This record gives sequence, C-alpha cells and structure tokens, in this order.
Amino acid sequence: MTCTVVVCGFFGDTGKGKIISYLALKDEIAVTARAGVGPNAGHTVVHEGKQYKLRMLPSSFLYKNCRLLIGPGVLVNPNVFLKEIEMTHSEDRVGVDLQCAIIEQKHIEADRKGHLAEKIQTTGTGTGPCNAERALRIVKIAKDIPSLQKFLADVPSEVNRAIDEGKNVLIEGTQGTYLSLFHGTYPYCTSKDVTASAACSDVGVGPTKVDEVILVLKAYTTRVGGGFLPNELSEEEATERGWLEVATVTGRKRRAAPFSYELARRAVMLNGATQLAITKIDVSFPECKGLRSYGELSREARKFVEKVEKETKVPVTLVGTGPDAWEIVDRRA
Repeated sequence: MTCTVVVCGFFGDTGKGKIISYLALKDEIAVTARAGVGPNAGHTVVHEGKQYKLRMLPSSFLYKNCRLLIGPGVLVNPNVFLKEIEMTHSEDRVGVDLQCAIIEQKHIEADRKGHLAEKIQTTGTGTGPCNAERALRIVKIAKDIPSLQKFLADVPSEVNRAIDEGKNVLIEGTQGTYLSLFHGTYPYCTSKDVTASAACSDVGVGPTKVDEVILVLKAYTTRVGGGFLPNELSEEEATERGWLEVATVTGRKRRAAPFSYELARRAVMLNGATQLAITKIDVSFPECKGLRSYGELSREARKFVEKVEKETKVPVTLVGTGPDAWEIVDRRA
C-alpha cells in the first residue's frame, strides 16, 4: 500500500477508528491525514484495554512513528484539538494545516438552536455554522490562532511528499456516505461532502495519487439524529439483537436496522471502493469474537461476508471481530 483512503459506507458509526488504528499498527503508516467535517464526528480506538475517543486527531496515533495531520478542509475546535494532543501524548508529531477554519463559541451556540437543532438534530458542535461562514469567506483560520502556531503545517505538501517517497499514507475520512451534503439524505445530512473524493480534496491529494479506497461497513446499520433509515427497527428489537449503541460525540442512542445491500452497492459506486471492511461481525455472530483467521469464522458469518462480496462485487479484505485494534481478520494478499 502507498496511499489509501478509508471512508464509511453508511451513516457513520461503522468503526473507521478501529480499522485505521489496525492499519497504522500493522502496516506501519508513516503519515495519516484526517479529512472530513470536523469535531462533529467521533472515532473510537481500543488498544491494550484502553479506550480512546477522538474528534480531531487521526486514529493512527497508536503507531508512535506516524505523523498525524489535519487537512485544510477540516474544521478545527482548538480546545478539542489541544486536549486530544495531551490525551494521546502526541505533541511532537501533530500538524494542522494553516488554512483549517476555526470553530468559535458563536458557531456552537448557533448550532444548538433553531432549524439545525430542532429539525436536522445536528451534533451541536458548531460545524454547520462554521462551514457557512467559510463559504462566505469571513471565518478565522488556523494561522490566526496563537495556541495553534507551533502545530501549523503545509499538509498537502507533506502528504504528497510522503506519497512520492513511497511511504505508507492513510487519508482518514469521517462520518458516512449517506451523511454527505451532496449524496446523503438531504436535508438530514452534514454540511459538506464526505465521500472518498472529498476526503482527498480535504487533504490536498489528487485522484491519481490514490491506490486503494477502503469502504467501511458495519454488520448492521445505525444512524444518529433525523433522516431516513431503511428497515429501521424499534429500540426494543435493536436492544434484543445487541445493536443498540450510543454515539461517541453526542451520547445519543443510535437508531438501528439490518445490513442494507442496496446502500452498500451505491456507496461502493459513489466512493470508487476497491476493498471493503466489515466491522462488528462479532455482534451479529458472537461466536466470532476475537478470531483472527477467516477459516475460524462460523459458517453463517462467512456466508454473510461472501454475500456482501457477491452483491457489491468488491472483496471484503478486513473483518472486525471485536473492539480492539488487533481483533480483526486480515484477508489482504
């Protein structure tokens, strides 16, 4: 691998943090650049009994030699950013692009009232109002903020240099395909595009530099807030199946539904996926918990994986069998 984009194929919450943390450790990723909207999306990383919840820094921080970057297309909340640097002890390897737009308190307040809060049911983290000001060209950017000065970087130059030198590079997407402003369930969506193409734009990488696009799917589907969710289950039925989850950023209960092959096929098309990762197969098939060999998975679990491959015409190369970064079946050649 050289340059790989990792994005979600559903409504977020598919376990991108787990997949990225595994790839960082296994493939010794040199540089990870975070794309996406901003701190409205949370990634959970579990390793050696510790759980980390990240909203700004890339999930690759577990690999100590990985450079952690935030692309110019990402909105930054300096308070969240600095707290995560402290939590992950990564001050000496973090860079934030000087053109990242800055979320201020006024953006958060605007996001927590009126249309956005009441109808769209946003996360209330200020991203939508901040992106609106960015479009108007009146927002502050990272180079204007004193507390960020020592972290400022030219992220597109760094990422492209690493790719040209043959180093392993990850572009970390956030949220999910069907939360895209252009391709999602409008108006119940986020404030920009979040497909693989947008992730590349967010960090300044052209399409010819990308080698692989890994689309992350969960063994069932979930979403937070308003909007369409096909074949949605009642909270009681979701609880019975073990599918009731709580969102990383908001703490809200996630709505749940069975795996959607239709949504998966369209997400493959929209993102140009070359590989699929399926997470939480151990939730749908508890007998698979912690397994790391495909042959050890139950017959029912393997039938599910093979049906996903047949329906999408894309190979499933990674299968998550638990929350820890190493609880995974790696089928890559």
